[in-house]
Amino acid sequence: MSKQISLSPRIKKSPFYDATVRHGALGFSVYNKMYLPIGYDDPETEFWSLVNDVTLWDVAVQRIVEITGPDAFEFTNMLTPRDLTKCKVGNCKYVLITDQNGGILNDPVLLRLAENHFWLSRADSDILMWAKGVAVNSGLDVTIGEPDVAAMQLQGPKSIDVVRKLFEPAALDLKYYDFMETTLAGVPVILARTGWSAERGYEIYLRGTENGAEVFDSILEAGKEFNIKPISPNRIRRIEGGILDYGVDMNETTNPFEIGMDRLVSLDTEQDFIGKEALQSIKEKGVQRKIAGVILDGDPLNYNEYAWPVLSHDVEIGELTSCVYSPRIKKNIGYAMLPIELTAIGTDFTIQTNQGLRSATVVEMPFYDPNKSLSRK
Repeated sequence: MSKQISLSPRIKKSPFYDATVRHGALGFSVYNKMYLPIGYDDPETEFWSLVNDVTLWDVAVQRIVEITGPDAFEFTNMLTPRDLTKCKVGNCKYVLITDQNGGILNDPVLLRLAENHFWLSRADSDILMWAKGVAVNSGLDVTIGEPDVAAMQLQGPKSIDVVRKLFEPAALDLKYYDFMETTLAGVPVILARTGWSAERGYEIYLRGTENGAEVFDSILEAGKEFNIKPISPNRIRRIEGGILDYGVDMNETTNPFEIGMDRLVSLDTEQDFIGKEALQSIKEKGVQRKIAGVILDGDPLNYNEYAWPVLSHDVEIGELTSCVYSPRIKKNIGYAMLPIELTAIGTDFTIQTNQGLRSATVVEMPFYDPNKSLSRK
């Protein structure tokens, strides 16, 4: 009997769900209490579609936290260590949400729609409830909720060709991490120059999801001449590109300095935010561990379904959080959380994989396109 995820009213279907089934989704995972397609073909085939052509992803699971009200800026600025005074209307920012101990609760993309209107396009954790809880005793006048919005990602070097067919000419001038309000197939949308692929790409946020499946189909139709394919978020490319996955490579037990995100922590400004005192203390003392890029020797490894132990002289000293075989680099690549003294480039150790012990070496990351020039084209 084949394994499957049981459908339940407790778990929401994406507005694009019916379209993804028609186009051959092989199965689903659950992310933010919503079904997420796990693929339409094998991951390597999807990888080559992503890096050579253009792909469409159902990522409605990036459920939006909307923050409005007279004090929305002050409140949102309090949620994140990143200084939002530098975020203009029409900008997106990658931010971290931290707790009182400096632990990471989420790493959403933030969009500023107006002076006091923000969206958090969130990773897999219940940050909506966190924001509502923080608001209760904040003394600030804010309204927090989840709007009728659903996201898709259009990713790959030919994504600009599809955007040229679907949107007004101004869409072609969007700068990296900017967005515009426009329409698609008669539906109001936000088009953002963002994505989770380390390739050129866009995120399309439908503002009204009643006709989500039809809009999904219309994008695939427009992209036929560019060999567009529906895929799921691609693990190979995100690891190649140095993209961390919340809940896999970081969580509430991890602080920003341990994952090399110092640039997202503004300790030298007047901004007050949740976790500031804790993060100041962590920075002063220095971290004891840090995530590092690693290459594992041997034959291709499958993607790890759990963290693999990192060993030194047969003693467990860390864990491999992500691992995948890159058909382009032709090596097993991944991330490991290691004691700080073992994070220097060239350091060797052993990893207990699901296919036996493998030698591993710390290397620079990202593993491919280190300056991220492809995504900024």
